[in-house]
Amino acid sequence: MSRKQRDLEREVPDLHLAEMASASDDADRPEGKEEAMTTHSLFEEDWWLESVAPGRWGAAEVRRGEELVARLPYVTKTRSWLPIITSPPLTPTLGPWIKESQSKYANRLGEEKDLIEALLAQLPPHVYCSIPCHPRMTNLMPFHWAGFELQLRYTYRLNDLTDLDRVQSGFLSNVRGYIRKAEKTLAVRDDLGLETFLDVNELTFRRQGRSFPYSRELVRRLDQALAERGQRRMLFAVDSQERIHWVTYLVWDRRAAYYLMSGGDTELRTSGANSLLLWRAIQHAATVSQVFDFEGSMIEPVERFVRAFGAQQTPYYRAVWTHPLLNGLLAARQVLHRRAA
Repeated sequence: MSRKQRDLEREVPDLHLAEMASASDDADRPEGKEEAMTTHSLFEEDWWLESVAPGRWGAAEVRRGEELVARLPYVTKTRSWLPIITSPPLTPTLGPWIKESQSKYANRLGEEKDLIEALLAQLPPHVYCSIPCHPRMTNLMPFHWAGFELQLRYTYRLNDLTDLDRVQSGFLSNVRGYIRKAEKTLAVRDDLGLETFLDVNELTFRRQGRSFPYSRELVRRLDQALAERGQRRMLFAVDSQERIHWVTYLVWDRRAAYYLMSGGDTELRTSGANSLLLWRAIQHAATVSQVFDFEGSMIEPVERFVRAFGAQQTPYYRAVWTHPLLNGLLAARQVLHRRAA
């Protein structure tokens, strides 16, 4: 990333952070027809967006008659009185979703181009736009032609949870060792509640000298929406002295489960609790979904940790557009800073 881009991210920060519900009969609960067929994931559903960005979200849509064929959710805010489009906290991807076509490949690419152009034309006025695209969205040339920069990102996924023995055999030996170690001294609980989870989750950011990236009120709204739908589970690794070593927050729909939030006590980091809770989360995910998404990070130590679970590296892109005048202002600001240094 260039210095100009880094300055822009400081000036217009991206709000997305994604670091990381009792077993139920959710698999038998029908999802809303519109939501199940017109989104890639639960992150694009109306109730999720209203939880993380109440009153600040919308969705560009293209219909053929009554049929929805393309959709792009977005979230708006202002930064230094300027309108921007960004992704909200705890929301790794936002589409766009395009109805699967049975056309020949060449024709399908042309159809996708037309649909993406129609979606982008509906976005509200903005000087900056950041769209985290779902991994299934691979035809991003229309974004490039519209002046967007395509920024490569990676997550890690276990794409088949039907055989957990096979999944576990893909773990590196050190991960299996950490899990065995933790199982000897820690109990896994799911009954300690959201406020306790947030207390421990916040410790991770304090250790890194960072402020809490989302408000407790936001997480409370989201947790309530997820709990009402039976689509979340919190796990706590606790020792015999009732000390909480690590916490994990898992969310899912029928298509994929996501390691959305996590955190732990700095002084208890060597217990293997993180590995143990991830394994328990994967085991639970296998009962409610098809894929486990680690929400992998571009931070090297985090990538090394999740890679050790045998997951498949999965690329996705963030499409970013900046108004030329804003680029010019930032460039001028850099010049002034250099002269002042």
